[in-house]
Amino acid sequence: MQCEPIAVIRSPYRDKFGVPRQSGMVEEIEAIIQLLPPYNRPEAVEGLEGFSHLWLQFHFHLNDPQRDRGEGWQPMVRPPRLGGNRKVGVFASRAPFRPNPIGLSAVRILAIHADAARVEIRISGADLVDGTPILDIKPYIPYADAIPDARAGFAPAPPPSRPVRFTASAEAQLQQLDQPRHLRQQITAILALDPRPAYRAGDDDNREYGVRLYQWDIRWRRAGEAIEVIEILPIGD
Repeated sequence: MQCEPIAVIRSPYRDKFGVPRQSGMVEEIEAIIQLLPPYNRPEAVEGLEGFSHLWLQFHFHLNDPQRDRGEGWQPMVRPPRLGGNRKVGVFASRAPFRPNPIGLSAVRILAIHADAARVEIRISGADLVDGTPILDIKPYIPYADAIPDARAGFAPAPPPSRPVRFTASAEAQLQQLDQPRHLRQQITAILALDPRPAYRAGDDDNREYGVRLYQWDIRWRRAGEAIEVIEILPIGD
């Protein structure tokens, strides 16, 4: 069995760190699905405008168990939701380290552009790093795909959201950028989810972290119950 990408994602997420752990959790961030030849034909997306959401099947291209762990797949994993300490079966998790590194995300369709030159789908709510290969696209069908009485195991509700504040220096840097209000909303939505490793979720460690978004390195730390943005720097500085 062979699979090849039919499209690639263009998103502002530059690294795995900071990407929401589930799709739909940060609707403020937009991304573009760029269909690749020979699949970038307008007729391939004809009728898609009638749907509001998509299922994306994709390749966890940055997660190589052989490279990252020095071993193959494991039957037990440590989901971030359980603090990184308790193990569950790999098939009882959405961990990216899987026998076949395939992910599944539901995203909102914002616009579709299709002509002889290019076919692109603008979306929101994606949890995908820039450059992620897309293996398939399917419309989301509410009566079949939404199951109101489904049980959610060890993840019955979204994780709590933390307040996000900006230091005076970070605020000054933000105001010098294009569309500061829009960027503030995006930074706030991402950091409110507390992207730190789950085993640090209960710590007020004052350690500095960085999330790379667009061309910016967002430097931040945990401060009490809040997340505090320290600096907003160009990537590479």
